[in-house]
Amino acid sequence: MDYNYREVEQKWRAFWEENETFKTEINPSKPKYYVLDMFPYPSGAGLHVGHPLGYIASDIIARYKRLKGFNVLHPMGFDSFGLPAEQYAIQTGEHPAITTEENIKTYIRQLKQIGFSYDWSKEVRTSDAKYYKWTQWIFMQLFNHYYDKNANKALKISDLIVRFSESGNKSVNAVCDEDTPNFTSEEWNGMTEYEQQSMLLKYRLTYPDESVVNWCPGLGTVLANDEVKDGVSERGGFPVEQKKMKQWAMRITAYADRLIDGLNEVDWSDSLKDQQRNWIGRSTGASVRFQIAPPAPRGGATETKSDEKTPPLGAGGAIEVFTTRVDTIYGVSFMVIAPEHEYVPFLTTSEQKEAVDEYVKWVASRSELDRMSEVKKVSGVFTGSYVINPFNNEKVPIYLADYVLAGYGTGAVMGVPSGDQRDWNFATHFNLPIVPILDAQKDIDTQADNTKEGKYINSGIINGLEYKEATKVLTDFLEEKGIGKGKIQYRLRNAVFSRQRYWGEPVPAYFKDGLPYLIEESGLPLTLPVIDKYLPTETGEPPLGRAEGWAYHPSHNGEGQGVRYPYELSTMPGWAGSSWYWYRYMDAHNETEFASQESINYWKAVDLYIGGSEHATGHLLYSRFWNKFLKDLGLVPEEEFAKKLINQGMIQGRSNFVYRVKNSPLTPRGGILDSNIESESSPSGGGGGLFVSAGLRHDYETTPIHVDVNIVSNDVLDIEAFKAWREDFSNAEFILEDGKYVCGVEVEKMSKSKYNVVNPDILVDKVGADTLRLYEMFLGPLEQAKPWNTNGIDGSFRFIKKVWRLFYDDADNLKVKDEVPNPAELKVLHTAIKKVEEDLERYSFNTVVSTLMICVNDLGTLKCSKKAILQELVILMSPYTPHIAEELWTILGNEAGTISYTNFPTFNPAYLVEANFEYPISINGKVRANLSFPTDALPADIEAVVRENEIVMKWLEGKEIKKVIVVPKRIVNVVM
Repeated sequence: MDYNYREVEQKWRAFWEENETFKTEINPSKPKYYVLDMFPYPSGAGLHVGHPLGYIASDIIARYKRLKGFNVLHPMGFDSFGLPAEQYAIQTGEHPAITTEENIKTYIRQLKQIGFSYDWSKEVRTSDAKYYKWTQWIFMQLFNHYYDKNANKALKISDLIVRFSESGNKSVNAVCDEDTPNFTSEEWNGMTEYEQQSMLLKYRLTYPDESVVNWCPGLGTVLANDEVKDGVSERGGFPVEQKKMKQWAMRITAYADRLIDGLNEVDWSDSLKDQQRNWIGRSTGASVRFQIAPPAPRGGATETKSDEKTPPLGAGGAIEVFTTRVDTIYGVSFMVIAPEHEYVPFLTTSEQKEAVDEYVKWVASRSELDRMSEVKKVSGVFTGSYVINPFNNEKVPIYLADYVLAGYGTGAVMGVPSGDQRDWNFATHFNLPIVPILDAQKDIDTQADNTKEGKYINSGIINGLEYKEATKVLTDFLEEKGIGKGKIQYRLRNAVFSRQRYWGEPVPAYFKDGLPYLIEESGLPLTLPVIDKYLPTETGEPPLGRAEGWAYHPSHNGEGQGVRYPYELSTMPGWAGSSWYWYRYMDAHNETEFASQESINYWKAVDLYIGGSEHATGHLLYSRFWNKFLKDLGLVPEEEFAKKLINQGMIQGRSNFVYRVKNSPLTPRGGILDSNIESESSPSGGGGGLFVSAGLRHDYETTPIHVDVNIVSNDVLDIEAFKAWREDFSNAEFILEDGKYVCGVEVEKMSKSKYNVVNPDILVDKVGADTLRLYEMFLGPLEQAKPWNTNGIDGSFRFIKKVWRLFYDDADNLKVKDEVPNPAELKVLHTAIKKVEEDLERYSFNTVVSTLMICVNDLGTLKCSKKAILQELVILMSPYTPHIAEELWTILGNEAGTISYTNFPTFNPAYLVEANFEYPISINGKVRANLSFPTDALPADIEAVVRENEIVMKWLEGKEIKKVIVVPKRIVNVVM
């Protein structure tokens, strides 16, 4: 009887669910192990075979750690707020919660059928009000705290207010806005409530701020840089423009140093750590203020709002830059500011207005990522204005250029073409001076030379000095004259914390006189209101602007009945709910706190986190930020939330193609009959066209067309299924190879548009979940990208059947015997135990599969059917193939469900020690025989046997042996 995987797998999935086999509670008597997957967004498409890769790996470790005696927390949930559900709601009018619920049901069904040992009692969903109540609560804590540099942690705003009232802010060393003024206690106490609250916003860890964002009108929301590709949204392909908007921001920059330093404490890949370090971008240098040359013209290249502040132009106006090479200050020949810089309207002369307007409009259509990555094309425009170099008093022209971003640093950079290649390219393009500043610079007429070697020339007060001394002289001069200072700056910007959409966490804040205030904690959760449409309002407000009565009623605080203040209309971004979710798994149903201190202090941090590296500068960075903040508040004990992180590689799609003849549906190249439409996306024409098999396509002019891989087997097309797949192909004709239509092949990203998505449901039904789990791990190292090929899964399926055959004979009789294993069987088993344990400890998942296959093959060769061997083998297999392992475990007489918590087999090295060694016998340099001796045999005893051996005597041909050399456990050399 063949192994009935469908029946067995359904049986054990039902058993696990009914008995809550993997439910986890706090158990101080056991060491804990917390293994976590990055929880998925539940899309309508469900899982494809690429998604479970990391989940299978984490489940293997979870099951392995249970066998090693750990109390394992292995939960799953859903990052269920997001754009796709809202886009669907916009199109259909169906509430996103309904779509999301249906999608989650699909995900749960798919995840359960693959046999993951999740504790489903701890499931969380970021869109559940019981969950996002605590996301809102954490937001409120951020609003009520500031970052104190002396304490190097977040402290309460209420304590800061006391300090202000007693001594002003002169002694306060805190992270705050650059333009925060100094004030005394008298000045503070004399401020109105509006003035005080405005000042506090300059310190709060979350606050409303005007910033340049990627605005997508088609989606009606702000997008992150990684959601924009080539000037359009990754989802939907809508145009994206740079726009200044009022947004909530998180002061993540306060934690920049701790975020960099903490990377030394975690076991994450070097490449991901480098991504975060580069993103944070800590630089040591100096800030320099360049006075704007009077008179600064006005007129404006773009419209300015009536409430815009006028920058301090004229004799007192200045543009500040940050530079890591203040030593190059004498080589400045131009200044570049961001096209969206607030000074642009005031610096643009009437003569340059048209050119500036056109350039600003062009830049607004490009994403920040496109602008930063552009290295070949030089673009820019002169404003017509100048600044004064504070060291040599020379006038320096001010340009706009797309490579300078308003949100990075000061939004302005000084151009030193002799020492920076991009500046050199810019200066060459616009015919600006290139001034040598070091005598060691070479060939600056052909390229920049950024050397720090040599002595300075053409450099005023630092002429003749070397780099280190020159830098100190210049920095001292800046500070002495009050025109700059030494400074540490970061590339990292404060994180935008707003989405102009409906399907997200409401921000628990209202506005009074234009300033934000928090609602009472007793009002949490602030739930999403009912609205008629999920589009922005006709006046351009976010969808929440459609809600009736979306306002705060503070009647309880003595302000009187009927007073209403508008709530925030934006919702939180997609990363809000994912920045703390690992703590909620610890205590998923707690209604009084986000997780109990008992739970947090027991589980502490994630021991193994598995997910994609694409989240390096998003989710993973924001999560570290929030975790450090929660630690500052004394709510969590660990500085870093995930000790070990593995980034699984992408499983790529293996696309199949059919080839439609271009010139004619009936004739080869050069034919004159009606031609077919060449576009894959718009096929038409009579009969569906003529398709030629891949091996013959070079004889024809063809158009390759993606075909659904699920109607292709071993690259052979199911022709009838193909005709049924698309109506326009229903009458297609085919030119075959050996009676078959062979498809073309290409490895690409797995996506619906390429028809190369393989649904795991199909494979689970076809070969079983255990086979799928085994095959995904067998494809290669977890961290590496690898192409999917369904054809290869048959080998894993045969292995499962081979395991079953160790237990049953061809007549379906159980052949397991309760006999003592022999040394050969024990050697095979313990070789596998050693290798499996070593490889799992180093997360080498694919090599474990190879080891198990070798073990099963060897046991089959030995015709081993002994319970003592097979029971240990079943335990070794159980992390990878849990369904068949559960079945065989009970067949061997064990209690159902106990295999998950039994002990991992103990390796005994004695079973790998050979009792005998087969010595090659070399006679005059040629091996003529092999003789077996006990491994502890003495060389003299070996020599005596060799001298009397018949085979040796035969090769001597009557000659005498001069010498016998015994190399223990290597070889015996006979010299005659």
